[in-house]
Amino acid sequence: MDIGQIAGLIAAIAFAILAGFMIYPLIRLGKLFDQVAQTVKETGDHAVPALDEGVTTVQKVNRSLDDVNAISEAAQRSATNVGALTDLYGSFLGKPVIKAASAAWAVRATAQDFLNKRAAGTVSADLDADTAARGE
Repeated sequence: MDIGQIAGLIAAIAFAILAGFMIYPLIRLGKLFDQVAQTVKETGDHAVPALDEGVTTVQKVNRSLDDVNAISEAAQRSATNVGALTDLYGSFLGKPVIKAASAAWAVRATAQDFLNKRAAGTVSADLDADTAARGE
């Protein structure tokens, strides 16, 4: 055995020892990859039903929102109809009622003023009669 063969034997032994030390981390890395693959598989198995439930929930929410939209449209139509009815009442009934009320107020004010003046005239006539009777 010459020096080259001894050097080759030492290198082979060193490589075998190095490979022996590298086997353990590689086995651990392989187990880690197996666990990652299992976790991804389980996540996928659980994610699909969750996504299906999410789709079902979104569909139910959309149906509920359609109902809410129908209700809000009906409320808007009702508000528009009430506004139109109020305008109709104001134009056809409001003006004549206001005119009748103002005429009634004018008649009442005139009658009250007339009665007040008549009562004041009676009182002043009584005062004139009392003054004449006393001889003043």
